[in-house]
Amino acid sequence: MVKSTAPTLEDVAKMAGVSTASISRALNDPDKVAASTREKIEKAIETLGYTPNFGGRALASSRTNTVGAVIPSMANAMFASGLQAFQEALAVDGVTLLVATTGFDSEQEFRQIKSLVGQGADGLMLIGNDRPDKTWDFIDKRRVAHVVSWCNVSREGQFFAGFDNATAAGDAAERAMRLGHRRIAVISGQTASNDRAKARRDGVYAAVARFGDGARITHEVEAPYLIDDAAAAFDQIMAQAEKPTVVLCANDALAAGAMMRAREIGMSLPDEMSFVGFDDVGLARVVTPALTTVRVPQIEMGRAAAQFLLAKIAGENDLSSTTFATEFIQRESLKPPRLP
Repeated sequence: MVKSTAPTLEDVAKMAGVSTASISRALNDPDKVAASTREKIEKAIETLGYTPNFGGRALASSRTNTVGAVIPSMANAMFASGLQAFQEALAVDGVTLLVATTGFDSEQEFRQIKSLVGQGADGLMLIGNDRPDKTWDFIDKRRVAHVVSWCNVSREGQFFAGFDNATAAGDAAERAMRLGHRRIAVISGQTASNDRAKARRDGVYAAVARFGDGARITHEVEAPYLIDDAAAAFDQIMAQAEKPTVVLCANDALAAGAMMRAREIGMSLPDEMSFVGFDDVGLARVVTPALTTVRVPQIEMGRAAAQFLLAKIAGENDLSSTTFATEFIQRESLKPPRLP
């Protein structure tokens, strides 16, 4: 099999109509290059998707035995177990992991991807599939081996190791409705550039619409995945004329923050309000009452993503995406609503 190669310094020079020395000066000492020349070079770099290599891709093997993982946040445990499993699986093959965070910011993700590729990362694990065209263009033009995780949606020719966010969230909503809940509030993650949050929200709405029988969303609030923001979101929900009997939250940190606020205002949980989270991180078992949630297969996804990425880097083509099952975990925070 003939492997395609990423654009080189010579490719940029040819497109820009300048020497490779001029490009090196433009990259390393731009003030010494005329503005018109810099503009031609920058346009060629963007068009080709070229990234200068500061990490040793000049090695004859073209391998650095490093892989990058670009994750939205390390602020809570939602990615921790999966990332650990990913790293452990890579280490078996002697591959080192570099980790970058984005703060759920697509521009920051683009910068981190370019940085990791520039440092010579042989491949990338990305979270979710929602990112601007320019980011995908860069990945495609550089022919970066990559795997997408935490979702089960992919572009043509791309593979994932993930789960169905919409189905999992919809199942949680349906279970709450089967217990008798009809007034449902939603604390969603911020959906901008976050296809997982969008899918979970949409899955809840679809489940409520299918269920019928008077089930409805009383209010929806988007919030960062932080406990204090969840408390503020719960205040917004309780300020509405129609109060819910259950709050479905996009992750466990949001559920914990909302539950904390509910207790602060004197509510008895789950007698006066039920809560459901998502992820099943350690926090879910230590809050009071223990949190009903959706267990995400973090470890399985991390291992599968590593195995897939190593295979891609090795040039294997006979690969297929994997969708893992989630598990609904019933604990004390969800019970039938109190009758009026």
